Amino acid sequence: MNISADDFKGRTAIVTGGSRGIGRAITWELASRGADVLVVSRKQATLDALTAEAAEAGLPGRLEGFAANVGDPDAAVAAAARAMDSFGSIDFLVNNAATNPYYGDLVDLDHARAAKIVQVNQFGLVAWVSAAWKAWMSDHDGSVVNVSSVGGYGVDRGIGYYNATKAAVIHLTRQLSVELAPHVRVNSVAPGVVRTEMSRALWEGREAELEAAIPLQRFGEPEDIADAVMFMLGSGSQWLTGQTLVVDGGAANAPKMVPALVDREPNSG
Repeated sequence: MNISADDFKGRTAIVTGGSRGIGRAITWELASRGADVLVVSRKQATLDALTAEAAEAGLPGRLEGFAANVGDPDAAVAAAARAMDSFGSIDFLVNNAATNPYYGDLVDLDHARAAKIVQVNQFGLVAWVSAAWKAWMSDHDGSVVNVSSVGGYGVDRGIGYYNATKAAVIHLTRQLSVELAPHVRVNSVAPGVVRTEMSRALWEGREAELEAAIPLQRFGEPEDIADAVMFMLGSGSQWLTGQTLVVDGGAANAPKMVPALVDREPNSG
C-alpha cells in the first residue's frame, strides 16, 4: 500500500458541510496534513470562527470559508471558481453536507420537505461534482469522497426518506466513478452512529443501551470518519473507485439498534 506523507500537502480540497461535526473533522484533518481547504457551510459566522481557530492553531494548510446553500447549483459553480482563484486547483472534493428536516413515516411526508432532502442530499452532490469536474478535474487527476450512511443499506422507522437519499448517494458514487474515470476516483464512506448534533436524535437518552449493541462498544467520533475519508482520498486507495467503506464499529453485524424517531424534532447539517 502506497501512503504518502505528501498526499495532501500543497493541494486543494472543497468540503461541503465542513464547519461542524464530521465535516469539521474532515476539514481540520486535511488542513493538518497541509491541504488548503475551501470550507462550505450555510452560516458565515460559523465559517469565520473555524478559520480563525485554524489560523490560531497554526495549521499548515489554509482555510477559506464560503457561505452557500449546497442545494444551489449556482453556488457550486461559484465555489469552484473561488477555489481556483484562491488556491489554483481542486484536487479533492468531499460531499459531506446533508439535511433531514423530517422524522416520520413516509405516508405523512409532505412534498416541500421531501424536495429539500433530495435537493441537498442527491442533486446537490451531483452539482458539486459537476462544478469541480468542469473547473479543474476533467483535465487533471482528482479524488472525490461522498458521505453516505449505513442507513442507506437498511430500513429504519422514522428516517426512511433520509435513508433513501443516502442509498442514492451509494449508487451515485458508483455511477460517477465510471463517468469520471480514469483520472478521477469517486468513493464514499457510510458512517454508523457518530456523536454529532445532527445525529443526536438517534442516541440521546439511550447511549448505554446503543453502545452496548456495537461490537466495538462505543459510538463513532467525527475523527473516526475523517480518518476513513483521508484513506479514501489519498494514494493508499489509488486502485479503489466506486466503493463505499462502512465505518460503524461493527454495528452492521449487530442486532437492530436505531430507535423509532417519529416524535423527534427535525435537524439539518
